Parts: sequence; structure tokens; C-alpha cells
Amino acid sequence: MVILSPFTFHLSPLSAQNMTSSPYSRYAYGDLNENVPTAFRAMGGVGFGMRNNKAINSAQPASYTAMDSLTFMFDIAACVNWSRYIDGGGQKNKANGNLEYVTMQFPIWKRWIAMSVGLLPYSSVGYDIVLRDSTADNAYHFSKTYTGTGNISQVYGGLSFNIMNWLSLGANVYYMWGDLNRLRALTFDESGMNTTIQDEMLSVSNVRVRAGAQFFHTFGDHTFNVGAIFEPKMKLNSELLVIETQTDDSIPTFHDGWQLPMVWGVGASYNWANRLTVGFDYERQYMASALYSGALGSESGLQDRHRFALGAEYKHNPLGRKYIERMIWRAGLSVQNEYLASIGAPKVTATIGIGFPLWTIGSVINTTIEYSHRGMAAGLEEHALRFTIGASIAETWFFKRKL
Repeated sequence: MVILSPFTFHLSPLSAQNMTSSPYSRYAYGDLNENVPTAFRAMGGVGFGMRNNKAINSAQPASYTAMDSLTFMFDIAACVNWSRYIDGGGQKNKANGNLEYVTMQFPIWKRWIAMSVGLLPYSSVGYDIVLRDSTADNAYHFSKTYTGTGNISQVYGGLSFNIMNWLSLGANVYYMWGDLNRLRALTFDESGMNTTIQDEMLSVSNVRVRAGAQFFHTFGDHTFNVGAIFEPKMKLNSELLVIETQTDDSIPTFHDGWQLPMVWGVGASYNWANRLTVGFDYERQYMASALYSGALGSESGLQDRHRFALGAEYKHNPLGRKYIERMIWRAGLSVQNEYLASIGAPKVTATIGIGFPLWTIGSVINTTIEYSHRGMAAGLEEHALRFTIGASIAETWFFKRKL
């Protein structure tokens, strides 16, 4: 009988951008990041249809021209995670955190062209699992250990163009790099039995692109936005090295058996009088038809990933004299299936957040609290609480002083 107990999990040291300790990050590229700003994370992670001059929305490159033509924007965020894992053997709490992203945005030509650059996470791997088992005759007792660390990071540069007063187009170009290390060990309790260790080290790098479009119009106090994004399937430059520690043998390095999946998404938002905003997103990643470890994702147990997000934001009076009237209140909900086909239950995340305006016009301290659940009661359940704080700073730089 195999026993998987979260009491046997061990917290791995944090790497530079590792933001997970979840056993569910064991598979494929690990936990994927949506790359929305803290303000939109509090709205369930919407972004494709969001057009806001107070946030750098790197998820939708067409949104950059929403900013003021005289403003430079800077956004930085960090997060802390608390997780609880529960199965038939008991429960275990874990905590970790790190810097999440750094982005900048500025106009290039009036309100017609704007640019954004930044550093973002793509995915994170971080887990440590021990399985206790014995042979059928109970003669030998052993432990199977699975550990993983690493992350894939990305820097991006994006341009946005207002083609008309109601249409904006944009594109991001990303350079991705990172290392994902996964180790498996078989250890016997009885003396005289050898320990077997297999260490897999996957190094990746590549350039990928994302195109975006937004349609927008204002009728009096009512503003409507509709947006879409698209990423083509692209080769991922990769190198896999597998080392068997017991025999000290190295399996020949395997190159270029991985692809980034095709991705598309659509979203819409509605804003009333700069007070109430409601947004919705849908995204699909074609994991099943992209190569993973030399085979189609569907042959490796992967499936397409679908994500739905819904969120709202409310300001009682953006120009109010009382501070509480200018505070920003946000809430949202997202549902997504895991891209590992054998995990049947979806991941559900509920979010709330508050934006605290600063003395500088347009600058805000944004906070978000997320609660997420994935897994099933019959197996391993994960309950996670994530706190994110970000500073979105807007400064008027591009103007001529009068003497």
C-alpha cells in the first residue's frame, strides 16, 4: 500500500523567482503565471478586455495606449503564499514568497504609440514529496522521493498603436530562459539495498510573441472594451540531461523536444463613470497538441487548459475629498482546469483587493488576497492563500516647462 502524506513534504530553499511549493507543480512546466498586474489579479485575473490608464496590463499589449501621453508608469509587486495540503495521512502547512514582477510603461508618440518593458515569471516548480511503500511480502520497505525546483522567467518589450479612435493593436516580444530540476530517489530501509537516484535537468530558452487587439468606445458615462490576444505555437530551445546516480551514467542529452502551445483569449469590460468596472476573460492553451519531451502533449498525459475569469472594481468617488471615497475595492473569481489530464477537479480561485491612492495623481498601492482550491477530497487537496502587494507609480515626465 502506498501512503502519500503531506507530513513528509519538506520546504525546498527558495530560488530567485520560485513562487510555489505545490506538489501540482511537479508536472510539465509547473505552475503557470497569468502575468496580470496586481490590480487585475484582485479582479480574478481579467486582462484581455481591460483598458486602464492606472495599470500596466502586460497580458494585453494593445492596452498600453490607454495611458496618458505625458505619463511614465512603473509597477513592482511581491507576494507571500500560505498553503495547506490535506490527504488521508493528515495535513501540512507551507509558506513561501518572492518578488513577482517589475514593469514599466511610457508613451512614444502622443496618445498614438506607447511602449512597455518588464520582467515577468512564466512558470515555477517547487515540491518535495515522499511516498512510503513495501513489497507484497512485506520483506522490504522503501521510500520514493520526488523533489523539484526551478522556474522559467521572461523579459518582454511591447508596443501598442492606436489605429483609430476606437481600435488599438499591439504586440509583445518575450525572451524566455530557465532551468527546471526534477529528482526521483528510491531508498530502502533495509541495509544492503542500493539507493537509486535519477536527476533530470531541463534547460530552456526561446523568443515568443503575443499579439493583441482592443475595440473600445464611450457613450456618455458608459465605456465598452472588447479585446483578444493570440500566441502561435513555437519551438522551445531545450536541453534535457538525465543522470542515474547509482550507476553514475549519463543518458545522452536530449535536445528540442518541447514546444510552447498556441494560446488565444478574449475578454470584455464595461466601465460606468470611472466608478464601476466589470470584466470577463476566457483563455485557451493548446497543451495537448504541443510537443512535450519529444511527444505530443496528449501522449504525455497533457490536455488543453481553459481559464474563465470574472471581476469587478468600484470607486465611490474618484475625485472625492474623503480618502475612503477614493479607495478602490475589487473582487473576482476564476476557474481553470489543470493541464494534466489525470487531475479531474478544476482549480477555483476567489479574490478580493483594495487600492490605496497615493499623493501623486495616478499612483496606487494595490493589495490582493487570493484563496484557491484544487484537488479532490479522495486524494491530495491544496488550499492556498496568497497575499500580493504592488506599487503602481505614475509620474508626469513628458512635458515642456514654461519659463
